[in-house]
Parts: sequence; structure tokens; C-alpha cells
Amino acid sequence: MPRSPKQKPPTRLIREWPLSPAATLGSSVRARGILLEIRAHLPFAERRLVDVEPGTIVLRTAEDDADDHRATKDAITGKLVGIEDLPVIPREIEDILSIKPAERHRWLKDGRLQSAGTRTVKLRGRARKITFHVFDPRHVEDVLDRDLPQMWREVDALAAAENRRRGAQKAALKKAQKLADAAPAVADRRDGPAAPLRGWDDFDLDGLLR
Repeated sequence: MPRSPKQKPPTRLIREWPLSPAATLGSSVRARGILLEIRAHLPFAERRLVDVEPGTIVLRTAEDDADDHRATKDAITGKLVGIEDLPVIPREIEDILSIKPAERHRWLKDGRLQSAGTRTVKLRGRARKITFHVFDPRHVEDVLDRDLPQMWREVDALAAAENRRRGAQKAALKKAQKLADAAPAVADRRDGPAAPLRGWDDFDLDGLLR
């Protein structure tokens, strides 16, 4: 039989902090990133008490926990000051702009998406570190407001079509050059000594050529 979902113990809300649209840029992935940034600056025992709900950071504790967690509240409040300027990481910008990783890489490489620097993090449970570009949230907001990704896709589609046309033209010219180079060799073979006809001697012996 399927297991019944585990019942969560009752909790009480200690405090909540609204997240402005300027902070989340309308992205649940971005809101989750802000949550992770806050948790990273809290003691391990307190991190599980902080969560994100639509448009809000919340601090909840067990119903029978009488502690007001003042230090945690102060830490969250302090971390949320200026949170609108928190750099946007790759997975967040892809969600905000509804773009694919390949588009992010291409537009970053040609300068349409402007990097605000790089960030290096260590993967959980691994010794390996990864480095990636981050983006200024105001730049991302400007790109979103002007609907630039759609415009860039149209430009890229036209460029791809032009590249295909040029490729086809180049291939046709190359093929024509090969045919032109092969024509003299064919002509030389045609102008050379004719191959003897089989049975010609028998035909001549019958006197049919006299």
C-alpha cells in the first residue's frame, strides 16, 4: 500500500519579510536563491526555520518553542537590506528571462548580456569548485522590460538563415569549380585514339565493306 504523506508538526509564525518585485524580478527561482543566500549566513540549527513563501521570507518554529529567535530575526533583517542588488546567477537569469542555457552562453559571449563578474563556489560534498558569471539585477530588469530576448532571437534567426544561404552558395560554387576542373580531362579522353571495335575484322572479311 502507498505510504501516507508524513504529517508535518504544527508550527507558529514568528515573523515574515515581504520580497519586493525588484528583488525577485518575478522569479520563484530568484526568490529561492535569496532564501539560500539568507540561510548561508545563519547557524545550521536556525537554517531550517527559514523558508520562502510566495513573495515572502518566513521564520517559523515549532509550536511548543517559546524562543523568539531574536538573533535570527536580526540576521535576516540585516541580510535583506539591499537584497535587490544581489547578483543574479545563471539559473536565475534563465528563469527570469525565459531563456535557454545555450542562449545565455551565446548572448554573454557576444556582449548582449553583460557580465557583472564571476563567482566561485564549491559543490556540496565535492572538492571541485565551479566558476560562473553573475549579472547585475538592474541590467537583467532592463533586458526583461524591453523584451530583448525575443528581439535577439529574431536577429539570430535571420543571421542563421543568412549563414545557411551563404553556405549553400559556397557549396554550389565549389561543386561548379570541381565540374569545371574535371571537364578538360573528360575532353582529353574523348579526343584520344579510338578503341578498336570488336568483330570488325570478321565484318570486313564478309566483303560488306567493298
